Amino acid sequence: MQFQGESVPQEIIRALGPPVEWRYEMRREAQEVLPSVFLGPYQASRDLDNLQRLGITHICCISETREAHLLKARFPENLKYLVLDIRDATDQNLISIFPRVKEFIDSALGCSGRVLVHCGDGLSRSPALMTAYVMASFNISAEAAFQFVQSRRFCVSPNLGFLHQLNAYEPICEAQRTMAFQDDSMFDRQPTRRKRSASEEEIFRAMRPAP
Repeated sequence: MQFQGESVPQEIIRALGPPVEWRYEMRREAQEVLPSVFLGPYQASRDLDNLQRLGITHICCISETREAHLLKARFPENLKYLVLDIRDATDQNLISIFPRVKEFIDSALGCSGRVLVHCGDGLSRSPALMTAYVMASFNISAEAAFQFVQSRRFCVSPNLGFLHQLNAYEPICEAQRTMAFQDDSMFDRQPTRRKRSASEEEIFRAMRPAP
């Protein structure tokens, strides 16, 4: 498996600054994992004043039935939500959900928004989805993406089933990116290149590594 690089681009790391020294109580807060993308527990989604202070405009809320009374769209009149029903279980399928999360985050960033991705404790489900987002955005391995996410939120610990699925997601990411670049090259070689639709342009931008 050939990846473009084994780390997030340096310009992204420089924009974030060095990780702060981790303290146990920080597990109850959200951390900025990528520019304008935060990862944390449900506590980080409960305080509207703090969300507005951080500039959060979109929230990806990962919940399950027994948590629905706590993990929910609390401020739908102020923020845009994506609520996903995901169990923290080794047999829970995540791969089919990864594209929805990437589309939601990319859409938010595309309109200059800021995103919070959270689950119950911010340890397993939301970090797994965040790791997949980093993989797909920068074409890096599951191991490199997870290490990067963990460098921003030290307490993350996806369950073993999620880790296996992240490894299985590597060839999917590579195949999607290869197909996108092949299609792009085909358009470039045409004598009279047709103009791409707005939706096509968005897809090609999303499939390429962020600058």
